[in-house]
Amino acid sequence: MKSVTRLLPLFAAVAIACSAGASFAAATVINVTEDGEGGGAMSLKLDPPTVKAGPATFAVHNNAMTEQHEMIVVRLKSPDLPIPLNAAKNRVDESKLKSLGEVSDLKPGASGKLNARLAPGTYLLFFNMKGHYEAGMEARLTVTP
Repeated sequence: MKSVTRLLPLFAAVAIACSAGASFAAATVINVTEDGEGGGAMSLKLDPPTVKAGPATFAVHNNAMTEQHEMIVVRLKSPDLPIPLNAAKNRVDESKLKSLGEVSDLKPGASGKLNARLAPGTYLLFFNMKGHYEAGMEARLTVTP
C-alpha cells in the first residue's frame, strides 16, 4: 500500500503532462526555397504544398547567389482569384490583398521564419520586387480542414 501511495504523485504528474500536451499542437513546418538571379528564371518552392489547418511555421531560405529576396503570405478568397497586378510598377498590388506576414530582406544564403495560424483555404506566397512575381517567384499553398 505504501508503494501505491508513493506513486500517486507520479501518476498525477503524468496525467497532467499528457492532457497539457494534447491541447498544444505542434506547428507544421513549411519549407520555402527561393531561387533566381536578376534577368533569369525565378522560383519559390514549397514543401509540402498542402497542410492541415492550424499553427504553421514558414521556414524560408534564399538559395540565390547574388539576389536578395523576401516572401509574403496572403490568403485568397478563392483558389481561382485573379491576382491584382499594378502594370505600371510590374508588381502585385498588395493594397488589394490582406497579408498574414512576410519574411523580408533575405540576403543570398540567408534564412528566416514566419509563424502564422492557417485556416482552410488557398494561400499565395510570393516575392513582390519589380518583375519577380511574373518571373515565377510565387507558389500556392493549400490548407485543408
